[in-house]
Parts: sequence; C-alpha cells; structure tokens
Amino acid sequence: MSDHISATVADGVGHVTLDRPQALNALSYEMVRALTAVFDAWRDDSEVGLVVLDGAGDRGFCAGGDVRELYGYATRGEHETAHDFFRTEYRLDAAIARYPKPVVAIMDGITMGGGIGLTGHASVRIVTERSRLAMPETRIGFTPDVGGTWLLASAPGELGVHLALNSRTMDAADAIHAGFADLYVPSERLPHLYQALAERADPGTPSEIALLFDETPGPSALALTRDWVDACYSAPTVAEIVDRLRATEVDEAHSAADELEQLSPTALAVTLEAVRRARTLPRLEDAFEQEFRAVTWFIEQHDLREGIRAQVIDKDRQPRWDPSRLADVPAHLPAQVLGEQRYAPVWPTLEG
Repeated sequence: MSDHISATVADGVGHVTLDRPQALNALSYEMVRALTAVFDAWRDDSEVGLVVLDGAGDRGFCAGGDVRELYGYATRGEHETAHDFFRTEYRLDAAIARYPKPVVAIMDGITMGGGIGLTGHASVRIVTERSRLAMPETRIGFTPDVGGTWLLASAPGELGVHLALNSRTMDAADAIHAGFADLYVPSERLPHLYQALAERADPGTPSEIALLFDETPGPSALALTRDWVDACYSAPTVAEIVDRLRATEVDEAHSAADELEQLSPTALAVTLEAVRRARTLPRLEDAFEQEFRAVTWFIEQHDLREGIRAQVIDKDRQPRWDPSRLADVPAHLPAQVLGEQRYAPVWPTLEG
C-alpha cells in the first residue's frame, strides 16, 4: 500500500482516499498501483457493499497525474515505464467504470486530468461548491486522456470540443451540464452523506441516498455559451475555429481565440481529432486505446515543460519541424498519431 493512499472498510463501505494533499493528491505511478490493488481486493470482498472515493485536504480531490514524474521518465528515455504508467492508469479507470459495486466519487475541490479519470467514470459522481474540473492537457502541449475524450465527446453540442481545446475549467453547474458529474452536494453536507452511506437506511441505493443531499447549483455559465460555441467549434479545423471565434461579436469568443493561439498547434490538432473520433467509438475501452496511441507518441516527441511547440527532434537528434503555427502541422498527422499502433496496447484484445 502506498503512503499516499488510505483504505478502510467499515459498515460495508470501502473508503479509499488519495492522501497526498501537499501535491493536491497528484497521482504517482505508486498511487495508481496501490489503487488498483485496493479495487481488485474489494471486488469480491463480501464485507464491501459499496466504495467511496475521495481526496484528503480541502483544496482538491486530485490535480491529475504527477507531471514531474512523467517528465522524468520522458527525459531519461524511460519510455516503457511511462507506457506502463498509462496502461495501468487506464485499466484502473476502466475497472472503476465497470466495477460490480457502486462507486461514489466525491470531486470536492480541484479535479483535473487523472483525477477525472478516477471519478468521471464512477457510478455516482458528486461535486460541491468548491469543485473545479478540467481536462487541462493542451496547456502543456499534451492531449486529454484517461477516458476524457469519451466524456468530452458526449457533452452537449460542441461544448466538449471547447472544453478540450481551451482546457476550460468547470464549476459544479458546468460539470453537471457537460456530463462530468451527476449531483451537487454542498461540502458542509458531505459528513452527513458519508454517515448516511454507512447506515444505508431507506432509500437504500447509493444513488438514492446521495439524492437526499442533492441541491440545485447556480446556473451554468458554460450552458450560456452554447450558441457561439456550437457555431465556432463545429468548424473542421482548429485554424477555422479560431477564424470563426474572431468573427463573432462575443468578447468571450475572442478571449477563447487568444487562448488557442498561445497553445501548442500540434496538441490542438490531435485533440480536435481525438474528441471527434471518440463520438464514433462503440465503448469506453476503445477511447482509452486511442488515447494511449496519442500519449505514447507525445511523450517521445517533447518534454512536458515546454510542450510540442518546441522544436521536435527525431531519434537521430535531428529537427523535423518547428510547429509554431497551425499551418505547420501536417494535415495527416492527427489521424496518424491516433491510428498508429506502435506499442503493446492497453488491452491485447477487445472482445465484442
């Protein structure tokens, strides 16, 4: 068991907590392995009827994967270790999605990247007034993963594309509107929710119990952007999305264009293709597989501090191109990155 994971069983409730508050509970490889062991052990444990998943501290559930650790793997050339990290993480996220017992995920505070991988596929997903959710990968020249493209692809209209490209942060109302969360429970009521789950009085299912504490959050600012987001982000390329954003009379759209022009063109192009392809995939596991192909390509192309805007170096240490503009990204690249199986997949086979 990791020093950064706490797991207990009482009154039929398995309670697992990310316990690394000094790092906003960022997920290390050790933590991912420990969480996998916990969920595996509880799967057939008759003493565990449901699982509660939360994070220590009052700042957030999980800020995402430990980028510093992943950066170390990439810069030291330990690519297979990095690949194993992602395979293990995706398998854990998929296990939570398919878990035979209810998993109640508490996204109190910052919940981003890998944190959404753990909670976004759970059976009961709870946000609070302190929740701040995002898939922030394009900010570091990366692309959304952990099944994030699957969630983004299911958001209303083109909101998922907007959230993905701009790494937009959602509050509780936004997260529920976009399909990343189910219920809003004020943080002051969480202790009572924990107690009710332990007692499991009528009504008896975790969803019904959580509904007893559910309130209506304020209006979703994200929902109010739907008209201009759908009009602009339905464009076929990122460059055309930027052009449409510039052509609107909405200040927020202009700000969104400014943000896109500061981000990695390659990451944006691959992310747009990934979210749109995820709309056609038959199951979550297929999205994980597609994301794995993108992730393994990205970690070998650049360091995570600078993003892929930096000059790309091939295996012979020769520069291939410097994608400083969207026009510099080859049109075929996103499809190639998402479709090329260069390493052992997350699942050797995917049966129907």
